[in-house]
Amino acid sequence: MALRFVFMKKNMFPSSGCLAVLAGLLGLTVQAGEGWKPGEGPLKSRWADEVSPDNALREYPRPQMVRKEWLNLNGLWDYAIAAKASTSPVAFQGKILVPYPIESALSGVMKAVGENDRIWYRRTFNIPPGWVGRRVLLHFGAVDFEAKVYVNEKLVGEHVGGYDGFSFDITDLLRKYSENDIVVAVSDPTDAGTQPRGKQVRKPNSIWYTPTSGIWQTVWLEPVSAAHISTLKIVPDIDAGTVSVKPAVTATLGSHAIEVTVRKRGEIIARQTTPPGGTLQLPIQKARLWSPEDPQLYELTVALKLGNRAVDQVDSYFGMRKISLGKDAKGFTRLMLNNQPYFQFGPLDQGFWPDGLYTAPTDEALRYDIEMTKKLGFNMARKHVKIEPERWYYWCDKLGLLVWQDMPSGDKYIGPADPDIKRSPESNRQFERELTALVEGRGNHPCIVMWVPFNEGWGQYDTGRIVDLVRNLDPSRLVNNASGWSDRNVGDVFDIHNYPGPAAPKPEEKRAGVLGEFGGLGFPVRGHTWQSERNWGYRNFGDESTLTQAYLDLMVRLFPLIDSHGLSAAVYTQTTDVEGEVNGLMTYDRAMVKMDLGKLAKMNRGDVPPPPAIKEVVPTAKSQAASWRYAVEKPKDGWFLSEFDASAWKEGKGGFGTEGTPGAVIGTTWDGSDIWLRREFSWPDNATGEVRLMVHHDEDAEVFINGVLAATLTGFTADYQSVAIHLSAATALHSGANIIAIHCRNTQGGQFIDAGLVLLEPGKK
Repeated sequence: MALRFVFMKKNMFPSSGCLAVLAGLLGLTVQAGEGWKPGEGPLKSRWADEVSPDNALREYPRPQMVRKEWLNLNGLWDYAIAAKASTSPVAFQGKILVPYPIESALSGVMKAVGENDRIWYRRTFNIPPGWVGRRVLLHFGAVDFEAKVYVNEKLVGEHVGGYDGFSFDITDLLRKYSENDIVVAVSDPTDAGTQPRGKQVRKPNSIWYTPTSGIWQTVWLEPVSAAHISTLKIVPDIDAGTVSVKPAVTATLGSHAIEVTVRKRGEIIARQTTPPGGTLQLPIQKARLWSPEDPQLYELTVALKLGNRAVDQVDSYFGMRKISLGKDAKGFTRLMLNNQPYFQFGPLDQGFWPDGLYTAPTDEALRYDIEMTKKLGFNMARKHVKIEPERWYYWCDKLGLLVWQDMPSGDKYIGPADPDIKRSPESNRQFERELTALVEGRGNHPCIVMWVPFNEGWGQYDTGRIVDLVRNLDPSRLVNNASGWSDRNVGDVFDIHNYPGPAAPKPEEKRAGVLGEFGGLGFPVRGHTWQSERNWGYRNFGDESTLTQAYLDLMVRLFPLIDSHGLSAAVYTQTTDVEGEVNGLMTYDRAMVKMDLGKLAKMNRGDVPPPPAIKEVVPTAKSQAASWRYAVEKPKDGWFLSEFDASAWKEGKGGFGTEGTPGAVIGTTWDGSDIWLRREFSWPDNATGEVRLMVHHDEDAEVFINGVLAATLTGFTADYQSVAIHLSAATALHSGANIIAIHCRNTQGGQFIDAGLVLLEPGKK
């Protein structure tokens, strides 16, 4: 097969905005350049084998504004990676499968793109004969980050932003009866810039992942009349029993009219007409309210009419639902769904795929995550520092899943006690432009109930003003001023993070208390991990049963917080593993749920035993500062054995660490990398119940009882946690003197270690 190269002149961007292209065919046979096959990534999902150049995401990409006529431009494009400073590539280097990111296996390229590079895309197309005489729009679902678009050697326009869709009217540049040419040039600084980019980094590690650059959502064409519908704004009002519909239209005459029709299961229940520019209030009698338990959707048709003829028509939908704050019977401020208190519980959802990165391999795969979230007993997901293609929200709407929507983070970080950052004017403008595009672009989806502009202080600035900006854009939803860390006493919720947790914020009069992140229980399943070593979790476990038990321990403590502290929502970390992070309920390839699915779903719906009675036997520093022997230089072998002589070690009060570490009770300062601890304690003769370790560790630790390994702890906690110990360690306990020995290692941030022993007895209902 002959390889088609396209050569470009060096001065490809003259001041006129033209693109001078010298295209030609080389009589060379280079099979690797012409064909396509997916890259050999570390892991793939089962849907990857279904992807080909002929079926790459063929579904209409904008479910809330559907036109029947359209042309999908997904498929094979020519690509090249060149220096950003150059005006053109020397040649296109091969084929890329759009819309999969160039770094992904499914793109067929799987190459890194640096901040000093530019990606070039090119493809040709023909306009269907029936489109001649109509306007033609070129749509991009999303391109990360800066894009310039050319059609037939002319600059059509530019767009800056990695997550929002954009369109150009390319009619006047088209060749009606011959082949047309599109060239897209994209640059992406990833974490070298201040722009919103979420978890993308140039050097992935732990909780930071492989970047997505270039085209990563569907590209398509559609014909419209000169006067056509450009956007819709749909706002339900269950209290008034109406839905508000405001279509935006272009280039209309005085004789044009907008007709809006509402259907329920195909039957017309409301219809109104208004001049262009107006807002319609359509009555929805005895509305069937949308909820996760009953995701009822109403069908909507909006037609732009000239006389009796529709010159443009789009199909849409909406759900009649309301999200608000209110008081429950106990006086707690609650999240309310449809005017009733509703506990929202779901996973932190990163939206990454092992084969497509930001882009799910198929629409079925996209739907699967939502189906599994529901099957696991959740009613909500927090979409974490990423904005999904519209079809993800469509499936949430259709299947019934509440969504907290994060704004992708970027720019500088602050600590929990730090003031808001000062952004540059450019960073400020870009963040607010993309935030506005998020709220306006996804605002019709009934599934979205909360906007989250900031996460853990990352990029957080002018918090009160940003909350007001979001509220002005969308008064119908709640605003979470900052998930975790840097709360500014504004917005609708007080959101804390606590790992593993759980915990609840102090109840407030005007804001609901929510647990924005907790859990993070890790389990690297052999054969289903992105990497064989260095997998990261807040706490790691070795098998399904111990992981399930640890999850039950969290749930036993979580659900009582609803009644005792007014907790209104909780977000468990996380839906799936992502690259080296193994905190997922599912593996990264979605091949398996890592816990007992039946037990998991039952727990998530609140069917858990009452909290156990806890009897402290060996106190922690939280109740009694005990004396420990400790060393900060590596001791001799056998340091953890009962008979080891530690008389030469230093002596200090527990716990050990640095001030400012969350939940720490400092008795002795420890600010090095490693510490070894030993403590003698007495164990009662008549001890009954399950022996548990009560421990607060930051970071990794090994705990021994009488020389027997009791627990291996990874990651960190933000407070004292009850942890199951190995049966062999529990049986090593005896009356009289016993020894607990600990090695703790810290690599960054705060640090702390302290431990004791407790007895658990079943709780009483």
